[in-house]
Amino acid sequence: MLSGFSSPDRSFWATGVAKVIEVPAPWITNLHVVSESLEAIDILDDVDVVGSGPIAFAALPFDTLGPGAFIIPSEIHGSDAEGRRWLTRVESTGQKATSGPDQASKRGEIPEPVTGEPAADLAPPSGNIREPRSLAVHTTMDPHEWCRSVEAARGHIASEELTKVVLSREIVVEADTDFDPATIFLRLRDAYPNSMTFSVDGFVGASPELLVSRSGDLVRAHPMAGTTPRSGDPAADQRRAEELIASEKNRVEHQITIDMVHNSVLPWCSYLDAEPTPSVVAAGPVQHLATIVEGRLSHPIPSVLELVAALHPTPAVGGWPVEPALALIDALEPSGRGRYAGPTGWVDARGNGAFAVSVRSAQLDGTTATLRAGVGIVADSDPLLELEETRTKARALLSILVRV
Repeated sequence: MLSGFSSPDRSFWATGVAKVIEVPAPWITNLHVVSESLEAIDILDDVDVVGSGPIAFAALPFDTLGPGAFIIPSEIHGSDAEGRRWLTRVESTGQKATSGPDQASKRGEIPEPVTGEPAADLAPPSGNIREPRSLAVHTTMDPHEWCRSVEAARGHIASEELTKVVLSREIVVEADTDFDPATIFLRLRDAYPNSMTFSVDGFVGASPELLVSRSGDLVRAHPMAGTTPRSGDPAADQRRAEELIASEKNRVEHQITIDMVHNSVLPWCSYLDAEPTPSVVAAGPVQHLATIVEGRLSHPIPSVLELVAALHPTPAVGGWPVEPALALIDALEPSGRGRYAGPTGWVDARGNGAFAVSVRSAQLDGTTATLRAGVGIVADSDPLLELEETRTKARALLSILVRV
Protein backbone atom coordinates (compact mmCIF):
# COMPACT_ATOMS: atom_id res chain seq x y z
CA MET A 1 0.00 0.00 0.00
CA LEU A 2 1.30 3.42 -0.98
CA SER A 3 0.76 6.51 1.16
CA GLY A 4 2.09 9.87 0.03
CA PHE A 5 1.81 13.60 0.57
CA SER A 6 3.83 16.11 -1.42
CA SER A 7 4.00 19.90 -1.15
CA PRO A 8 6.58 22.56 -2.02
CA ASP A 9 7.70 22.56 1.64
CA ARG A 10 7.87 18.87 2.50
CA SER A 11 7.18 15.54 0.82
CA PHE A 12 6.63 11.94 1.88
CA TRP A 13 5.99 8.62 0.30
CA ALA A 14 5.57 5.47 2.31
CA THR A 15 4.88 1.77 1.96
CA GLY A 16 3.44 -0.93 4.18
CA VAL A 17 1.24 -0.60 7.22
CA ALA A 18 2.71 -0.78 10.71
CA LYS A 19 -0.52 0.23 12.40
CA VAL A 20 -4.02 1.41 11.60
CA ILE A 21 -5.50 3.84 14.12
CA GLU A 22 -9.27 3.64 14.13
CA VAL A 23 -10.91 6.92 15.13
CA PRO A 24 -14.41 6.37 16.56
CA ALA A 25 -17.37 8.41 15.42
CA PRO A 26 -17.64 11.31 15.45
CA TRP A 27 -14.09 11.54 14.19
CA ILE A 28 -13.89 15.29 14.78
CA THR A 29 -14.03 14.88 18.58
CA ASN A 30 -11.85 11.76 18.83
CA LEU A 31 -8.62 12.72 17.05
CA HIS A 32 -6.80 12.54 20.38
CA VAL A 33 -6.51 8.76 19.88
CA VAL A 34 -4.11 9.45 17.01
CA SER A 35 -1.84 11.64 19.12
CA GLU A 36 -1.90 9.06 21.91
CA SER A 37 -0.93 6.25 19.51
CA LEU A 38 1.99 8.22 18.06
CA GLU A 39 3.22 9.31 21.49
CA ALA A 40 3.24 5.67 22.67
CA ILE A 41 5.81 4.65 20.04
CA ASP A 42 9.41 4.28 21.23
CA ILE A 43 11.30 6.61 18.87
CA LEU A 44 14.98 6.75 17.94
CA ASP A 45 15.29 9.83 15.70
CA ASP A 46 18.74 10.81 14.45
CA VAL A 47 17.25 13.39 12.07
CA ASP A 48 15.04 15.43 14.41
CA VAL A 49 13.24 17.62 11.88
CA VAL A 50 9.57 18.30 11.28
CA GLY A 51 8.14 15.09 9.83
CA SER A 52 10.91 12.71 10.93
CA GLY A 53 10.00 9.82 13.17
CA PRO A 54 6.70 8.02 12.76
CA ILE A 55 3.91 9.84 10.97
CA ALA A 56 0.28 8.97 10.41
CA PHE A 57 -1.56 9.68 7.16
CA ALA A 58 -5.31 10.15 6.84
CA ALA A 59 -7.98 11.05 4.33
CA LEU A 60 -10.87 11.92 6.60
CA PRO A 61 -14.54 12.00 5.53
CA PHE A 62 -16.26 15.28 4.83
CA ASP A 63 -19.01 14.19 7.23
CA THR A 64 -17.62 14.73 10.73
CA LEU A 65 -20.21 12.45 12.37
CA GLY A 66 -18.75 9.21 11.02
CA PRO A 67 -15.57 7.31 11.96
CA GLY A 68 -12.14 7.89 10.49
CA ALA A 69 -8.81 6.08 10.25
CA PHE A 70 -5.10 6.93 10.17
CA ILE A 71 -2.32 4.77 8.74
CA ILE A 72 1.18 4.60 10.21
CA PRO A 73 3.27 3.13 7.37
CA SER A 74 6.13 0.74 8.05
CA GLU A 75 8.62 2.61 5.83
CA ILE A 76 8.46 6.39 5.30
CA HIS A 77 10.71 8.39 2.97
CA GLY A 78 10.75 12.11 3.75
CA SER A 79 12.34 15.20 2.21
CA ASP A 80 12.07 18.95 2.69
CA ALA A 81 12.77 22.13 0.74
CA GLU A 82 16.24 22.43 2.33
CA GLY A 83 17.29 19.21 0.59
CA ARG A 84 17.26 17.04 3.73
CA ARG A 85 16.15 13.45 3.28
CA TRP A 86 15.39 10.78 5.80
CA LEU A 87 14.01 7.30 6.15
CA THR A 88 11.84 6.12 9.03
CA ARG A 89 11.10 2.47 9.72
CA VAL A 90 8.32 1.44 12.11
CA GLU A 91 7.95 -2.04 13.56
CA SER A 92 4.89 -3.95 12.40
CA THR A 93 3.55 -3.74 15.94
CA GLY A 94 3.69 0.05 15.78
CA GLN A 95 5.69 0.14 19.03
CA LYS A 96 9.12 1.26 17.83
CA ALA A 97 10.39 3.63 15.11
CA THR A 98 13.84 4.63 13.91
CA SER A 99 14.73 7.58 11.67
CA GLY A 100 18.00 8.28 9.92
CA PRO A 101 19.35 9.87 6.74
CA ASP A 102 17.97 8.23 3.61
CA GLN A 103 20.84 6.07 2.36
CA ALA A 104 19.47 5.81 -1.18
CA SER A 105 20.88 9.20 -2.14
CA LYS A 106 24.29 8.24 -0.75
CA ARG A 107 24.31 5.16 -2.97
CA GLY A 108 23.55 7.36 -5.95
CA GLU A 109 20.16 5.76 -6.60
CA ILE A 110 18.39 9.12 -6.27
CA PRO A 111 19.92 12.38 -7.53
CA GLU A 112 20.75 15.05 -4.99
CA PRO A 113 18.21 17.90 -5.00
CA VAL A 114 19.03 21.36 -6.24
CA THR A 115 19.75 23.57 -3.22
CA GLY A 116 16.68 25.47 -2.13
CA GLU A 117 14.30 23.45 -4.31
CA PRO A 118 11.85 20.80 -3.08
CA ALA A 119 13.27 17.31 -3.28
CA ALA A 120 10.52 16.25 -5.65
CA ASP A 121 12.62 13.56 -7.31
CA LEU A 122 12.32 11.32 -4.25
CA ALA A 123 9.76 9.20 -6.06
CA PRO A 124 7.69 6.19 -5.01
CA PRO A 125 7.79 3.09 -7.16
CA SER A 126 5.05 2.48 -9.69
CA GLY A 127 5.52 -0.86 -11.42
CA ASN A 128 4.76 -1.78 -15.01
CA ILE A 129 1.24 -0.41 -15.11
CA ARG A 130 -0.98 -1.34 -18.05
CA GLU A 131 -2.64 1.73 -19.49
CA PRO A 132 -6.40 1.48 -20.15
CA ARG A 133 -7.56 0.92 -23.72
CA SER A 134 -11.15 1.93 -23.06
CA LEU A 135 -12.67 4.49 -20.68
CA ALA A 136 -16.20 5.60 -19.93
CA VAL A 137 -17.17 8.76 -18.05
CA HIS A 138 -20.62 9.47 -16.63
CA THR A 139 -22.28 11.60 -13.95
CA THR A 140 -24.48 10.08 -11.27
CA MET A 141 -26.97 12.96 -11.54
CA ASP A 142 -28.36 14.32 -14.79
CA PRO A 143 -26.95 17.83 -15.39
CA HIS A 144 -30.44 19.32 -15.69
CA GLU A 145 -31.44 17.72 -12.40
CA TRP A 146 -28.29 19.11 -10.79
CA CYS A 147 -29.21 22.60 -12.05
CA ARG A 148 -32.58 22.17 -10.33
CA SER A 149 -30.64 21.51 -7.11
CA VAL A 150 -28.93 24.85 -7.57
CA GLU A 151 -32.31 26.51 -8.03
CA ALA A 152 -33.58 24.81 -4.86
CA ALA A 153 -30.51 26.06 -2.97
CA ARG A 154 -31.14 29.60 -4.21
CA GLY A 155 -34.65 29.34 -2.80
CA HIS A 156 -33.30 28.55 0.66
CA ILE A 157 -30.85 31.44 0.37
CA ALA A 158 -33.63 33.81 -0.73
CA SER A 159 -35.60 32.87 2.39
CA GLU A 160 -32.54 33.96 4.41
CA GLU A 161 -31.91 30.52 5.93
CA LEU A 162 -28.26 30.88 4.86
CA THR A 163 -26.06 33.06 2.64
CA LYS A 164 -24.05 30.37 0.81
CA VAL A 165 -23.99 26.62 0.25
CA VAL A 166 -21.41 24.56 -1.65
CA LEU A 167 -22.88 21.91 -3.94
CA SER A 168 -20.87 19.25 -5.75
CA ARG A 169 -21.37 16.92 -8.71
CA GLU A 170 -20.19 13.32 -8.78
CA ILE A 171 -18.39 11.99 -11.86
CA VAL A 172 -17.45 8.32 -12.35
CA VAL A 173 -14.70 7.03 -14.64
CA GLU A 174 -14.74 3.34 -15.62
CA ALA A 175 -11.64 1.76 -17.19
CA ASP A 176 -10.79 -1.71 -18.50
CA THR A 177 -7.84 -2.02 -16.10
CA ASP A 178 -7.19 -1.04 -12.50
CA PHE A 179 -6.14 2.50 -11.65
CA ASP A 180 -2.76 2.53 -9.89
CA PRO A 181 -2.55 5.00 -6.96
CA ALA A 182 1.23 5.44 -7.25
CA THR A 183 1.02 6.25 -10.95
CA ILE A 184 -1.80 8.75 -10.43
CA PHE A 185 0.05 10.31 -7.48
CA LEU A 186 3.16 10.88 -9.59
CA ARG A 187 1.17 12.28 -12.50
CA LEU A 188 -0.60 14.70 -10.19
CA ARG A 189 2.64 15.79 -8.55
CA ASP A 190 4.28 16.43 -11.92
CA ALA A 191 1.24 18.26 -13.30
CA TYR A 192 0.55 20.42 -10.23
CA PRO A 193 3.91 20.99 -8.46
CA ASN A 194 2.59 23.94 -6.42
CA SER A 195 -0.36 22.00 -5.04
CA MET A 196 -0.52 19.44 -2.26
CA THR A 197 -0.68 16.02 -3.90
CA PHE A 198 -1.69 12.98 -1.89
CA SER A 199 -2.39 9.28 -1.99
CA VAL A 200 -3.96 7.67 1.07
CA ASP A 201 -5.79 4.33 1.00
CA GLY A 202 -6.79 4.69 -2.65
CA PHE A 203 -7.77 8.34 -2.29
CA VAL A 204 -5.69 10.60 -4.54
CA GLY A 205 -5.70 14.28 -5.36
CA ALA A 206 -3.90 17.56 -5.96
CA SER A 207 -5.40 20.29 -3.80
CA PRO A 208 -4.31 23.92 -4.02
CA GLU A 209 -5.94 24.70 -0.65
CA LEU A 210 -4.13 24.28 2.67
CA LEU A 211 -6.61 23.74 5.48
CA VAL A 212 -3.91 24.12 8.14
CA SER A 213 -0.29 23.26 8.87
CA ARG A 214 1.74 23.35 12.05
CA SER A 215 5.52 23.43 12.14
CA GLY A 216 6.76 23.96 15.68
CA ASP A 217 4.86 27.03 16.87
CA LEU A 218 4.15 28.33 13.35
CA VAL A 219 0.58 27.89 12.13
CA ARG A 220 -0.50 28.53 8.56
CA ALA A 221 -3.67 28.27 6.48
CA HIS A 222 -4.30 29.23 2.87
CA PRO A 223 -8.07 29.38 2.36
CA MET A 224 -9.51 29.84 -1.10
CA ALA A 225 -12.97 30.93 -2.25
CA GLY A 226 -13.98 32.55 -5.51
CA THR A 227 -13.11 30.96 -8.87
CA THR A 228 -12.73 31.85 -12.53
CA PRO A 229 -11.56 29.71 -15.48
CA ARG A 230 -8.12 29.80 -17.06
CA SER A 231 -7.69 29.63 -20.82
CA GLY A 232 -3.94 29.32 -21.21
CA ASP A 233 -3.81 32.76 -22.84
CA PRO A 234 -1.80 34.93 -20.39
CA ALA A 235 -3.58 38.15 -21.36
CA ALA A 236 -7.05 36.61 -21.05
CA ASP A 237 -6.19 34.92 -17.76
CA GLN A 238 -4.80 38.18 -16.35
CA ARG A 239 -8.00 39.98 -17.34
CA ARG A 240 -10.11 37.31 -15.65
CA ALA A 241 -7.94 37.49 -12.54
CA GLU A 242 -8.49 41.24 -12.34
CA GLU A 243 -12.23 40.72 -12.76
CA LEU A 244 -12.17 38.10 -9.99
CA ILE A 245 -10.47 40.48 -7.56
CA ALA A 246 -12.90 43.26 -8.52
CA SER A 247 -15.98 41.05 -8.15
CA GLU A 248 -17.98 42.09 -5.08
CA LYS A 249 -19.77 38.71 -5.05
CA ASN A 250 -16.50 36.76 -4.95
CA ARG A 251 -14.81 39.13 -2.50
CA VAL A 252 -17.72 38.82 -0.04
CA GLU A 253 -17.73 35.02 -0.40
CA HIS A 254 -13.97 34.96 0.11
CA GLN A 255 -14.03 37.19 3.19
CA ILE A 256 -16.56 34.93 4.92
CA THR A 257 -14.06 32.08 4.67
CA ILE A 258 -11.09 34.19 5.79
CA ASP A 259 -12.95 35.50 8.84
CA MET A 260 -14.01 31.99 9.85
CA VAL A 261 -10.46 30.61 9.53
CA HIS A 262 -8.94 33.56 11.39
CA ASN A 263 -11.46 33.46 14.24
CA SER A 264 -11.19 29.66 14.63
CA VAL A 265 -7.38 29.65 14.96
CA LEU A 266 -6.99 32.89 16.95
CA PRO A 267 -7.72 31.41 20.43
CA TRP A 268 -4.53 29.28 20.15
CA CYS A 269 -2.30 32.12 18.99
CA SER A 270 -0.09 34.80 20.49
CA TYR A 271 -0.06 36.40 17.06
CA LEU A 272 -2.16 35.80 13.94
CA ASP A 273 -2.56 37.85 10.81
CA ALA A 274 -4.12 37.56 7.37
CA GLU A 275 -2.94 39.21 4.16
CA PRO A 276 -4.79 42.51 3.74
CA THR A 277 -5.94 41.69 0.21
CA PRO A 278 -6.38 38.34 -1.52
CA SER A 279 -4.18 37.17 -4.36
CA VAL A 280 -5.16 35.05 -7.35
CA VAL A 281 -3.71 31.53 -7.37
CA ALA A 282 -3.65 29.41 -10.53
CA ALA A 283 -4.76 25.81 -10.09
CA GLY A 284 -4.79 23.95 -13.39
CA PRO A 285 -7.86 24.91 -15.42
CA VAL A 286 -9.08 27.49 -12.87
CA GLN A 287 -7.76 30.28 -10.64
CA HIS A 288 -8.92 31.17 -7.13
CA LEU A 289 -8.97 34.07 -4.72
CA ALA A 290 -6.63 33.08 -1.88
CA THR A 291 -5.36 34.64 1.35
CA ILE A 292 -2.55 33.41 3.60
CA VAL A 293 -3.38 33.34 7.32
CA GLU A 294 -0.26 32.86 9.46
CA GLY A 295 0.75 33.24 13.08
CA ARG A 296 2.52 31.96 16.18
CA LEU A 297 0.91 29.47 18.53
CA SER A 298 0.84 30.00 22.28
CA HIS A 299 1.95 27.39 24.81
CA PRO A 300 0.83 24.69 25.27
CA ILE A 301 1.07 24.33 21.51
CA PRO A 302 -1.88 22.41 20.03
CA SER A 303 -1.45 19.46 17.71
CA VAL A 304 -2.29 20.07 14.09
CA LEU A 305 -5.17 17.66 14.70
CA GLU A 306 -6.79 20.09 17.13
CA LEU A 307 -6.55 22.80 14.50
CA VAL A 308 -8.07 20.50 11.88
CA ALA A 309 -11.02 19.83 14.18
CA ALA A 310 -11.52 23.55 14.75
CA LEU A 311 -11.47 24.45 11.05
CA HIS A 312 -13.30 21.69 9.17
CA PRO A 313 -15.48 22.34 7.26
CA THR A 314 -14.69 25.87 6.14
CA PRO A 315 -17.30 27.94 4.28
CA ALA A 316 -15.28 27.32 1.09
CA VAL A 317 -16.46 23.68 0.99
CA GLY A 318 -19.59 23.76 3.18
CA GLY A 319 -21.25 27.15 3.21
CA TRP A 320 -22.35 29.77 5.68
CA PRO A 321 -23.68 29.61 8.30
CA VAL A 322 -22.20 26.14 8.66
CA GLU A 323 -25.06 24.16 10.23
CA PRO A 324 -27.88 25.10 7.81
CA ALA A 325 -25.45 24.74 4.90
CA LEU A 326 -24.50 21.20 5.94
CA ALA A 327 -28.17 20.29 6.40
CA LEU A 328 -28.93 21.51 2.88
CA ILE A 329 -25.95 19.57 1.46
CA ASP A 330 -27.31 16.40 3.08
CA ALA A 331 -30.70 17.04 1.47
CA LEU A 332 -29.38 17.85 -2.01
CA GLU A 333 -26.48 15.35 -2.11
CA PRO A 334 -28.13 12.22 -0.68
CA SER A 335 -25.32 9.87 -1.80
CA GLY A 336 -22.83 11.65 0.49
CA ARG A 337 -19.40 13.04 -0.34
CA GLY A 338 -17.17 10.37 1.11
CA ARG A 339 -13.73 11.89 1.55
CA TYR A 340 -14.19 14.64 -1.02
CA ALA A 341 -13.56 18.06 0.61
CA GLY A 342 -12.54 16.43 3.89
CA PRO A 343 -9.08 16.93 5.46
CA THR A 344 -6.24 14.85 3.99
CA GLY A 345 -2.71 15.01 5.34
CA TRP A 346 -0.19 13.83 7.90
CA VAL A 347 0.78 14.32 11.54
CA ASP A 348 4.00 13.39 13.35
CA ALA A 349 4.57 12.40 16.98
CA ARG A 350 5.28 16.03 17.97
CA GLY A 351 1.95 17.29 16.62
CA ASN A 352 3.45 18.86 13.50
CA GLY A 353 1.64 18.22 10.26
CA ALA A 354 -0.22 19.54 7.25
CA PHE A 355 -3.75 18.91 5.97
CA ALA A 356 -5.17 19.89 2.62
CA VAL A 357 -8.80 20.50 1.81
CA SER A 358 -9.43 17.45 -0.39
CA VAL A 359 -10.78 19.10 -3.50
CA ARG A 360 -9.46 17.98 -6.92
CA SER A 361 -9.58 14.44 -5.55
CA ALA A 362 -10.71 10.97 -6.61
CA GLN A 363 -11.41 7.67 -4.88
CA LEU A 364 -9.79 4.78 -6.77
CA ASP A 365 -11.48 1.39 -6.47
CA GLY A 366 -10.08 -1.11 -8.93
CA THR A 367 -11.26 -0.11 -12.39
CA THR A 368 -13.44 2.74 -11.03
CA ALA A 369 -12.46 6.29 -10.13
CA THR A 370 -15.05 8.53 -8.47
CA LEU A 371 -14.49 12.27 -8.26
CA ARG A 372 -16.46 15.39 -7.40
CA ALA A 373 -16.35 19.06 -8.31
CA GLY A 374 -18.01 21.70 -6.15
CA VAL A 375 -19.14 25.31 -6.46
CA GLY A 376 -20.36 27.93 -4.02
CA ILE A 377 -24.03 28.83 -4.52
CA VAL A 378 -25.23 32.30 -3.47
CA ALA A 379 -28.40 34.31 -4.10
CA ASP A 380 -27.58 35.37 -7.66
CA SER A 381 -25.91 32.15 -8.85
CA ASP A 382 -26.73 31.11 -12.41
CA PRO A 383 -27.29 27.30 -12.52
CA LEU A 384 -25.83 26.91 -16.02
CA LEU A 385 -22.73 28.93 -15.15
CA GLU A 386 -22.26 26.91 -11.95
CA LEU A 387 -22.63 23.70 -13.96
CA GLU A 388 -19.92 24.87 -16.33
CA GLU A 389 -17.64 25.70 -13.39
CA THR A 390 -17.93 22.13 -12.10
CA ARG A 391 -16.92 20.88 -15.54
CA THR A 392 -13.90 23.18 -15.60
CA LYS A 393 -12.79 22.08 -12.12
CA ALA A 394 -13.27 18.39 -12.93
CA ARG A 395 -10.83 18.65 -15.84
CA ALA A 396 -7.93 18.92 -13.38
CA LEU A 397 -8.47 15.26 -12.40
CA LEU A 398 -9.99 13.93 -15.58
CA SER A 399 -6.93 14.98 -17.57
CA ILE A 400 -4.82 12.77 -15.27
CA LEU A 401 -7.19 9.79 -15.09
CA VAL A 402 -8.34 9.70 -18.70
CA ARG A 403 -5.26 8.98 -20.79
CA VAL A 404 -5.53 6.79 -23.88
